[in-house]
Amino acid sequence: MKLPVLAASLLLAFGAVHAPLAQAQTAPASAAAAAQAKPFVWENATVYFLLTDRFNNGNPANDGAYGRKQDAAKLRGFMGGDLAGVTAKIREGYFRNLGVDAIWITPPVEQIHAGTDEGTGKSYGFHGYWAKDFTAIDAALGTEEDMRALVDTAHASGIRVILDVVMNHTGPVTEQDPVWPSSWVRTAPKCTYKDARTTQDCTLVDNLPDFLTHSNAKVALPPQLAAKWKKEGRYEREVKELDDFFKRTGYPRAPRYYLIKWHADWVRKYGFDGFRGDTVKHTEAGVWKELKKEASLAYEDWKKANPSKRLGDLPFWMVSEVYNYSIHHGHKFDLGGGDMVDYLANGFDSMINFTMKSDAAQGYEKLFSGYSNILQGDMKGYSVLNYLSSHDDGGPFDPLRERPFESANKLLLAPGAAQIYYGDETARLLKIEGAVGDATLRSFMNWDELAANARRGTTRVAEVHEHWARLGRFRAAHPAVGAGVHQMIHHSPYTFKRTWSKDGLSDRVVVALDLPGDKAVAIPVGGVFNDGQTVRDAYTGKQAVVKDGKVQFDTPAPVALIAQD
Repeated sequence: MKLPVLAASLLLAFGAVHAPLAQAQTAPASAAAAAQAKPFVWENATVYFLLTDRFNNGNPANDGAYGRKQDAAKLRGFMGGDLAGVTAKIREGYFRNLGVDAIWITPPVEQIHAGTDEGTGKSYGFHGYWAKDFTAIDAALGTEEDMRALVDTAHASGIRVILDVVMNHTGPVTEQDPVWPSSWVRTAPKCTYKDARTTQDCTLVDNLPDFLTHSNAKVALPPQLAAKWKKEGRYEREVKELDDFFKRTGYPRAPRYYLIKWHADWVRKYGFDGFRGDTVKHTEAGVWKELKKEASLAYEDWKKANPSKRLGDLPFWMVSEVYNYSIHHGHKFDLGGGDMVDYLANGFDSMINFTMKSDAAQGYEKLFSGYSNILQGDMKGYSVLNYLSSHDDGGPFDPLRERPFESANKLLLAPGAAQIYYGDETARLLKIEGAVGDATLRSFMNWDELAANARRGTTRVAEVHEHWARLGRFRAAHPAVGAGVHQMIHHSPYTFKRTWSKDGLSDRVVVALDLPGDKAVAIPVGGVFNDGQTVRDAYTGKQAVVKDGKVQFDTPAPVALIAQD
């Protein structure tokens, strides 16, 4: 990748520093047209994962909710991002300009009100994983109207929304946030990860109460939750809904079924298109299958009630976070002690692939062909969600953002679905001085650097952003990229094809990488496109006619993304 030449080629489309944001204003219309031309398939999804509190502050009036103080350790307190901020970026066209077709938000449920020291300094539940009330939106993030606006606006832009759900634990215990009854949670022992029992019947860390998801014993509402609902004037309504749920389903009033009801309600109320399951291996696999059943029913109810807002007829979708799962595991994950689990047989359609960040050290062909062989073989009918950085992975592929172009190429062009972690596309730094542990991964989105076109090493943030956007839009328009069969065409310059067909529809693309930046070269496309056919390079926007099994565009660029209009 020759960065000076890349910068020059990008300026052909930029015109000005702020062009990426200006282009976003017109992106939704063209993206919607592309989405109509080629169907959306989850196997090719580009999922944008953001921590709502760290993305964009759309309403400063909700900062400091519940009297939370600004006394947290570095990057461990609330910073003001909210649902309105995400919606504003959807309306701006930011996600569509990136080719994003699904947004994954962290759990928006009301978090514990106090801060607590988890061993890395005082922390608050800005991340969403420290629930106090699964039925309410945290006031720091906004209101029910804000949530409805976010999902409705995303759907109107052709973007699906994934809700992060926690079935494993409550928030930590504080003076303001008492422990749930012992009929609901355990507070010991800590997990030792030797087998299923020592991974599930235990707590992840000290002071993080673990739900008794295995239990079928009848439990009453936690008294603190009942008191909270009464104070808010919704106790009778919530209890009636619970009574109706248990009467309809026949489930025992056991902890997991309360949680299943509460999470399915978010789907029925707002129209979320999928769940990302948190800490999946720490609960019994069957719990997720039960959740999938109820969430699917809720999704169909929402679609029937909102025919003008639905995005097609795809069923409800779920992806799992099974810590340390690799695409190379296929259907079988080893919990130790001979306890093997197939999570894809228990409600999940996709698995987060924890080894993409290390596999990315390989060359393009080894990475791409290896993934394609697995996804077209043992994993056929399912998929993985690849990532290179995330909110809790301390070993990202490129923590100092020294290889942002290579990162984009490998993540967005690899077989499987792609997870962009907020700021991957703007080289947001993942090493923050003074931040300890996973906090260093969770700085506020670097909008200021994008607007100023700040320098990052030998390149600039806006150039990085535009490269990610060009690849992302190509993915969005072509299901063959993530869902298709991979085959190398040529070693140098490295060129491959992807072909996809399903239900009578088909798609085919050719991609060339690491092209010389100082001259245009002929790219082999024989066997994919025929002589005399006109094809377009989505990277430069240039057209050319295939001749002698090759095509040559008149504008040099480091990447060619070739398809027919």
